[in-house]
Amino acid sequence: MKKLFVSGDILLPKDADMRLWSVIACDQFTSQPEYWDLVDTKVGDAPSTLRLILPEAYLGSKDNEKETEKINAEMEKYLSEGVFKTISNSFIYVERSLTVGHTRRGLLGLIDLETYDYHKNSSSPVRATEGTVEDRLPPRVRVREGASLELPHIVVFIDDPENTVIDAAKGGELLYDFELMDGGGRIKGSRIFGENADKVSEALSALSEPSYLEKRYKLEGKKPVIIAMGDGNHSLATARLCWEKIKQELSPEERENHPARYGLAELVNIHDPSVIFEPIHRVMFKTETEDFFETAKDFFKVKNKDGQGCHEIRCLCGDKSETISLCGLTIGQAIAAAQEFCLFYIEKHGGELDYIHDDDSAIEMSQNKGCCGLLLPSMDKNELFPSIIKSGVFPAKSFSIGPARDKRYYLECRKIK
Repeated sequence: MKKLFVSGDILLPKDADMRLWSVIACDQFTSQPEYWDLVDTKVGDAPSTLRLILPEAYLGSKDNEKETEKINAEMEKYLSEGVFKTISNSFIYVERSLTVGHTRRGLLGLIDLETYDYHKNSSSPVRATEGTVEDRLPPRVRVREGASLELPHIVVFIDDPENTVIDAAKGGELLYDFELMDGGGRIKGSRIFGENADKVSEALSALSEPSYLEKRYKLEGKKPVIIAMGDGNHSLATARLCWEKIKQELSPEERENHPARYGLAELVNIHDPSVIFEPIHRVMFKTETEDFFETAKDFFKVKNKDGQGCHEIRCLCGDKSETISLCGLTIGQAIAAAQEFCLFYIEKHGGELDYIHDDDSAIEMSQNKGCCGLLLPSMDKNELFPSIIKSGVFPAKSFSIGPARDKRYYLECRKIK
């Protein structure tokens, strides 16, 4: 089998103030441009990843084409002026303290895009967890096509109950250790190369062994997932689309080591205590609620199948609630059934659907006039990989992983040209 996740040449700034260099992912605080205005003021003229991205909070208020040109020019400027140093042929072991009190341990490296397919019916070893919105890809492709660097906010998961891969990342040279801006916690990174990098690769290869995969997942002819997307799937899908175009112009030999064949990402064990899956509930507004409970019971009744395991969905409307059990389904199928019901109900009765992260907020909203909702079940960590293998990707907005300030910050870069 091809190596899915490998070491590579990673760029870090030589002399920058790391607290100003590193900023949070562009898809955070999208409704709060004032957050990004404040970051811009703090950064000033200092070298910063802020100058290499376009925060989504500014989409629609700034000229995207002009901003992209500025970003690409800044990338070239940073490269020509020697802002970076190269950490060659390495992984970077990362420890990130989080606002929830845990420390997330991860490993930065390169995903081989030849082993990744984001489409709904994919059977690739590196796979999306939630549905990819393909309309979001073309603008991202245009940005990446002109870029000389990539900056990842991508986090991917492995299913490693014994924590063999991350535990193998030991003994590295300290590269950085600093406080992230605006309450983002502390981050520390160490270089893993040579024999230590080989040990990481060997541990990851062991998780890919057919005998291990069959024993763990009882595949029954299904193709296994070895790496699953945690965050940033659309960024990796963009990289894959760009690679598909680039490789058409390359010889087979050139394709083997072309930098655009890979995407930089942080690998995290799903069993790390810092990884907390939280459900995203559904609330419908401005709808008729009179037959909500009966419609829900009739709809979900036909979704039940013979088989083990039940997932409970709590139906809410006004001051009433009823719990419905969905049995014989994967967690992904149960969430998909809930999404289908909401779309069916709105088509029948009108209304608007929103996605709510907090239990209490969803309950409170569902008590308002013309509102009703579904509290979705929490997902056990051991359910994610088997669910993807058995029933495919989850619907969009299936689960969240931690609060906004704990999302990945831009820090490391890599040449893609």
